Amino acid sequence: MRRTVYFLYGIIAYLAFFGTILYAIAFVGNVVVSKTIDGDPQMPTVPALLIDGSLLLLFALQHSVMARPAFKRWWTRIIPEPLERSTYVLLASCCLMLLMWQWQPIGGVIWDISDPTAQAIILGIYLIGWAIVFLSTFLINHFDLFGLKQSWLYFRNKPYQGLSFRIPFLYRLVRHPLYLGFLIAFWATSTMTVTHLFFALLTTAYILTAIQLEERDLIGIYGDKYLDYRSQVPMILPFGKRKKEQSMRRPSLSANS
Repeated sequence: MRRTVYFLYGIIAYLAFFGTILYAIAFVGNVVVSKTIDGDPQMPTVPALLIDGSLLLLFALQHSVMARPAFKRWWTRIIPEPLERSTYVLLASCCLMLLMWQWQPIGGVIWDISDPTAQAIILGIYLIGWAIVFLSTFLINHFDLFGLKQSWLYFRNKPYQGLSFRIPFLYRLVRHPLYLGFLIAFWATSTMTVTHLFFALLTTAYILTAIQLEERDLIGIYGDKYLDYRSQVPMILPFGKRKKEQSMRRPSLSANS
């Protein structure tokens, strides 16, 4: 019975993530849904900025603190280990839902591109950013990343093993293609409002900070393998000098970012 309950919990957490991320794509892109990032202002600028900043800070803290190995070791004394990742995903989804629900538009326009062709191109770039995000998760192991694999293995009474260090496809170009996809999606807009700029600046600052924390953990897990990988592949932008390029063709390595 417990195995079934754990697996159902994993499914619920995954579905919560999937529904939330689909809404977020529409929310940030100002398409389909009724409330988006650039709606009409409902309060003065300063209170709106404080609320939006607090919502982004809550999301960032949840993501960063709960992802650290030290926190996981403490957390799994309370939460069963097969549910640790699913719980992380579920709480992240709740933080994101809260952010979109309570988000306060500010108004004001930084730039506005009205040409239909240019708008279509920018929308295409926006969607490419999200496509990179999803592709990056599958290159790692999508269902492991979002906790479903852990609960499924527990349901089948099989041991869980952490991901091995590999370097597939996009991870040969940049160490953090998932974050690159987010950055593209957050900045690609034909109408950049003050609200959207505030969101893009704060999320960019968080991403650059999160990369430093994540790489410190990856070095602790993979040691010289990750240090060697880091010396050869750019962090976030797919250009720059590559060292030992021939060694990057080995299929036995893949980054876990």
